[in-house]
Amino acid sequence: MPHLLDDHNSLIQHITDVLQQHSRRKPVFTAGVSTSHAAAAVLCLLGLSRSKTGNRPQPTFVFNKRSPRVRQAGDLCFPGGGMMPRIDFYISCFLRLPFSPLTRWRYWNWWRKQRTLDSRRLSLLLSAGLRESLEEMRLNPLGVRFLGPMPCQRLRMFEREIYPMAVWINRQKRFFPNWEVERIVTVPIHSFLEPAHYARCRINFSADPNRAGRATDVFPCYCFSGRSEPEILWGATYRIVMNFLELVFDFRPPPPDSLPLIDKRLGEEYINNHP
Repeated sequence: MPHLLDDHNSLIQHITDVLQQHSRRKPVFTAGVSTSHAAAAVLCLLGLSRSKTGNRPQPTFVFNKRSPRVRQAGDLCFPGGGMMPRIDFYISCFLRLPFSPLTRWRYWNWWRKQRTLDSRRLSLLLSAGLRESLEEMRLNPLGVRFLGPMPCQRLRMFEREIYPMAVWINRQKRFFPNWEVERIVTVPIHSFLEPAHYARCRINFSADPNRAGRATDVFPCYCFSGRSEPEILWGATYRIVMNFLELVFDFRPPPPDSLPLIDKRLGEEYINNHP
């Protein structure tokens, strides 16, 4: 439904309804997520951004490019991180007050009445995502519109369960990344609907002694022109975006066997760097 990209209000309503329909059909959170050390929340950030050609603003994804000072340096990701139960509990209490991004969500009352336990889990995870996003890029937590939870993703290289929360940035145009973030990267949603941008990424892990005997892995990826060099979106963030596109636009990338192959080498510091 690419026409939705021409009317961002209709797009917001459609995303909200689709995510709610998916949440009704399938469990969203695992038991014990509220206290799990492996659970993390990220904000799947969406908003309007004006292109370089000066055309009218268009719906975009907003990513962080991780700085060389943290693990998985150079990757594109959504802001977020692990929960801090005590702090996030108090933030979640605030989010359950009137006029917060959570209580303004059109389906909050349904969750509160029909899925009471899950509504508390949801508020904790959203709290963690908003807290981390404020820290990483100075995202205004009161200047966003919550659209709904998305399917969980499990990291393959790290023991982590990621719970994405779709969020629309209302008016904020400038961000101020901290030391964890090299820069903010925006990519129009419509470009993800173009099959020519997809490829297979052959990752070389030979510098990692823990992966002996499996020096390379091949992953699907999305490629686009960056500021100074091509950018590659892969891994868990790629899967989050693909889930979003399938749910919202019924879009699937081309079959992997039909995609071109590109190479990417990851050094030991990719896994071993710590913030």
